[in-house]
Amino acid sequence: MKHTDIKIVFETADLIGKEVTVCGWVRTSRDSKNVAFIELNDGTTLKHLQIVIDKALDLEYAEALHLGTSIKVTGEVVEARQGSVEINAKEITVIGKCPPEYPLQKKRHTLEFLRTMPHLRGRTNTFNAVQRVRSVMAAAIHNFFQENNFVYVNTPLITGSDCEGAGEMFQVTTIGYTKDYENEEDYYNDDFFGKKAGLSVSGQLEGEVAAMAMGKIYTFGPSFRAENSNTPKHLAEFWHVEPEVAFAELPEIIELAEKMIKTVIGEVLEKCPNEMKFFDAHFENGIIARLEELISNDFGTVTYTEAIELLKNSGENFQYPVEWGCDLQTEHERYISEKIFKKAVFVTDYPKEIKSFYMKQNPDGKTVAAVDLLVPGVGEIIGGSEREADYDKLVEAMKTREMNLDLYTDYLDLRRYGSVPHGGFGLGFERLIMYVTGVANIRDVILYPRTVGSIR
Repeated sequence: MKHTDIKIVFETADLIGKEVTVCGWVRTSRDSKNVAFIELNDGTTLKHLQIVIDKALDLEYAEALHLGTSIKVTGEVVEARQGSVEINAKEITVIGKCPPEYPLQKKRHTLEFLRTMPHLRGRTNTFNAVQRVRSVMAAAIHNFFQENNFVYVNTPLITGSDCEGAGEMFQVTTIGYTKDYENEEDYYNDDFFGKKAGLSVSGQLEGEVAAMAMGKIYTFGPSFRAENSNTPKHLAEFWHVEPEVAFAELPEIIELAEKMIKTVIGEVLEKCPNEMKFFDAHFENGIIARLEELISNDFGTVTYTEAIELLKNSGENFQYPVEWGCDLQTEHERYISEKIFKKAVFVTDYPKEIKSFYMKQNPDGKTVAAVDLLVPGVGEIIGGSEREADYDKLVEAMKTREMNLDLYTDYLDLRRYGSVPHGGFGLGFERLIMYVTGVANIRDVILYPRTVGSIR
């Protein structure tokens, strides 16, 4: 049906005095003796458009006052208080009725309660703002890479190899539960692909393949981790940004990551002022100033070994003890970024035993050219590395982890046919959204969260 977006009504001064038609859902309403009011939202803006109903016009409006009802309104745009606009209704049509038991009433609901109704929570201010920021951030990521000569590639979601080597893949099968097979080999031989397959935990391995042909590529799509982690930071299905760059070493990868983060956050601050004011008021006071400070300063850099010493000498009583060789926990990551550096910081050169097989081995024989970006309030949001370009060293690392080399033939071939220094990183998109919005639980920044023991 022909109508004008509410966002356009707010932003177009020339519409004042003219007749428009808008559509949306009733967020709130109130009825008085001579006038009734409706706050209408169509999802194009965080702001609600006030519809003024003059009862002298004898309009059919009673059904339109029910919360959650979808309506179409035709009327004149007029100036309202505080420089805003509203519509004096001339015609109201109820598109979809909504009963009194509509779950989203005027009171403020907890995020935990709203998770029980993912199909409706998008109509609240919080999730309207989250999804709008998410959209702007996604566009900013694509624009950043496109403007820097990266090629967007789509890596497979179904794969026969585990990129991280951690065994946290969801199995893909067409057979399902059965007692018809005596062993795994017979089972997989009879399956759709004739071998074991799973959902991809990362597009990196295939991304490296693309980078070896096109130089600079990025992927932006879902990844899947069957990790039994029921925390505010983990999802079983999340969106993953993964650039891969040929003829690049670790310093260039760090520079790329910093430039991308600053560009994306700058876009959000510019294009989502109302949403960011909402998050500043309701989720993290001062978040706008924090983000502005972040993008105005150079990120810090520290080696893992130096970070461990700083943590040990801090006098802080951490829940997880700190020793060289340990994997940094969130409490360590946040302390480094929030207390020691007081800004975003890259941690480099981790022990090879706690990082993935594909990372370039450093000359010291103990560490790899890995990098994590830690930010205040969240901890790690980016993990990357320079990749091991030496065939023999890569094979050695895989054998040490008792990996099946037959599953990685294509990947190993890249080191045989014109190998070059290259690297990249992975950005958990939802974690970046958490950081930008101040929303503390990752389940609240994605439309339908997939977590251990929960799917809808």
